[in-house]
Amino acid sequence: MDITAADGSILRGWFFTPAKPTGNSVLILHGIADSRASQLGLAKVFLGHGYTVLAPDSRGHGESGGDIATYGLLEADDVHRWVSWLIDDQHPRHVFGIGESLGGAVLIESLAVEPRFSAIVAESAYSSFERIARDRVAEKLPFPQPVGRLLAAPPVWAGFLYARLRYGLDFRAASPEAAIARSATPVLLIHGLNDTQTPPEHSRILAGKNPRSTTLWLVPGAGHTGAFGAAPRELQERVLGFFEAYQNLPPGIQAREK
Repeated sequence: MDITAADGSILRGWFFTPAKPTGNSVLILHGIADSRASQLGLAKVFLGHGYTVLAPDSRGHGESGGDIATYGLLEADDVHRWVSWLIDDQHPRHVFGIGESLGGAVLIESLAVEPRFSAIVAESAYSSFERIARDRVAEKLPFPQPVGRLLAAPPVWAGFLYARLRYGLDFRAASPEAAIARSATPVLLIHGLNDTQTPPEHSRILAGKNPRSTTLWLVPGAGHTGAFGAAPRELQERVLGFFEAYQNLPPGIQAREK
């Protein structure tokens, strides 16, 4: 199946129907340089619990169009359009979302334009594109991380200026932390304590921006997007339990207790 994005790009995805549907749907978003195919294992978990599953290729990935990934600037509206398709075509009782790495960050950013999620889960998400860009540059410098992040600022800003001039994109606005701060949608943040690609600090920052609507699970022994491998049973119990907690509530109602 496919939809058309605001810029005319054709976005493609897979839609799966369970043998015994409960009337709930989940949107699954993959990470950078990946595709919907990587999410089939997770899709089977949800299908086994009665969820219909929508797994799209993000723009610039897999079979979806779009020249480049924009780290949420355009993807947020793409998610909004996928949710609209689900609601208009499938009429689910509730729509949930789960994403890893870039997919998790995009899912959070979409909350600024998409209030109809009943709850979402984001694993190994970054708090802002500028912060993670500086982290990644700092990793390549022969200095302690705090010094490296300071020295990383000029090349990151130069890259952002190029993107502004070449594509008309302001990557400073790619900010999950800004979106989560203004949202009432319940969010479960999952982050491996051994994640060296996107440090756990990012999820701590996200949780701190809206403690009322967020739950943070830091996973011992897990690397980047590695919670399923480190704690498969607990991951399923936490994610399924988190979604189930909001199946009797209208979308946008946050948790009163953590």
